[in-house]
Amino acid sequence: MRLAADTAYGSAEMLDWLVNEQGVEPHIPVMDKSNREDGTFSRSDFAYDQVDDRYRCPSGKELKRHRRAFSEPRTNPPPDDTHRYRATKADCDACTLKSRCCPKTPARKVTRSIYEAARDFARDIAKTDAYVTSRRERKKVEMLFAHLKRILKLDRLRLRGPCGARDEFHLAATAQNLRKLAKLIPAAASAIA
Repeated sequence: MRLAADTAYGSAEMLDWLVNEQGVEPHIPVMDKSNREDGTFSRSDFAYDQVDDRYRCPSGKELKRHRRAFSEPRTNPPPDDTHRYRATKADCDACTLKSRCCPKTPARKVTRSIYEAARDFARDIAKTDAYVTSRRERKKVEMLFAHLKRILKLDRLRLRGPCGARDEFHLAATAQNLRKLAKLIPAAASAIA
């Protein structure tokens, strides 16, 4: 099963819920604010090693979540659902790429959402032909909804309850389909004559 939606539904939590809990293939653009505008390296420039749970910077140094071994491993997720991977100050001070990586801080820090696996899954889907088809089909449906709201003034439902809303929506969709049909009939009549 697949779901096509716009970027507003591409948050990390929503994608994780769709992929891991509902088993739905998300054909949704991923909300991504990790690209930097100041010319320094973005998170995408750092390679993530899933097996060792660490990042590797463009110069090959490691960014780790924890620098010491805990007697009891920390298993609770962070309060803001984001892990922080840090390089050592010694690695960053000796690096030739420091001016492009972390010019204003002593060492580089990269964040990773606990839902990043679902985001990566959605990014992989975005590279397929099925995704392109879903996006094209979604635009057709979105245009119909926009037409209902703007032209037929269905910006608010007037009948109460779910049944009333369904009936009103069916009437509006019928009116929309009749308008489409009315545009086709004169063309068919002129072709016959």
